[in-house]
Amino acid sequence: MAESILRVEHITKVFQSAKTSIRALEDVSFDIGKGETIGIVGESGCGKTTLGRCIVRAIEATSGNVYYTPSGGETVDFLKVDRRGMRGIRKDIQMIFQDPYSSLDPRMTVFDIISEPLKANYRRMPKAEVERQVIDAAAKTGLNTSYLKRYPHAFSGGQRQRIGIARALILNPNIIVCDEAVSALDVSIQAQVINLLKSLQREMELTYIFISHDLSVVEYISDRVGVMYLGKMMEYAETVELYSRPKHPYTEALLSAVPIADPDIAVKRLPLAGEIPNPANPPSGCFFHPRCGYGIDVCRKKTPVFTNCGNGHFSACHRSAELQLRGINYNNEGRV
Repeated sequence: MAESILRVEHITKVFQSAKTSIRALEDVSFDIGKGETIGIVGESGCGKTTLGRCIVRAIEATSGNVYYTPSGGETVDFLKVDRRGMRGIRKDIQMIFQDPYSSLDPRMTVFDIISEPLKANYRRMPKAEVERQVIDAAAKTGLNTSYLKRYPHAFSGGQRQRIGIARALILNPNIIVCDEAVSALDVSIQAQVINLLKSLQREMELTYIFISHDLSVVEYISDRVGVMYLGKMMEYAETVELYSRPKHPYTEALLSAVPIADPDIAVKRLPLAGEIPNPANPPSGCFFHPRCGYGIDVCRKKTPVFTNCGNGHFSACHRSAELQLRGINYNNEGRV
């Protein structure tokens, strides 16, 4: 793995109300190397977006640590940094939001939207320098400079997402959290935006945390993948390792649902019984055991430990060592 730039340790987020509490995240840990892309996948409601927002402190985690190590700098736990300290760190960690329309202020021009982070962080920057940097960010994301005087309603979904990407890039960050950055786009536009993200990553040495429910997209863009269920990390490994040799039954079920564009290949689906449990009243033991076809008595009683199964492949399953789960087959030419 590349030199670690971000280490997430035991992040927990509890949403508390007068009548109940919901553990949206429970003891989530992973790390990411500089220039890597980590994919975070799972069903709706599993805590993916909450995790991304806790990492950038858009919402405050209940407990845990996020250690950030900039190149040549000292490691800081920015969940423990005060507001003044966060002003210096926040420039390094930006976010691209899921909805490319609601995340843009409809009353601001594209120029104002992209330049807003500069004005918030460098209040004395000359106007000519602000304009230069905005034009540069627009060019990197494929936006015509003539668009800068227009408003968001005048653009398509793909163009709006490019505006959001340009806004995230304007401060030259080290890490970008991409929260379902392509899920609201047409498939052809998805490909353009994903290839743009990969191109910018090579050019600017960016590190991505890519949150998505689309396993095909995650497979294409990610170096490593974390699988979440009901607020917990169930499995974490390098992409090819996880997709070809899953260690958790939930990952196996998700992979069986990935469409394969070849009518000659018969795919055996593994549908999951039931629904995701209520996070306000989760099941005992392994959270996944009510829907698991491999469950045994210990699964209902004891919470599995998130364990290294070898080669940096982590799994939270009592039977990881003995189960032979089916993943995606690969040959020398790629995916079959």
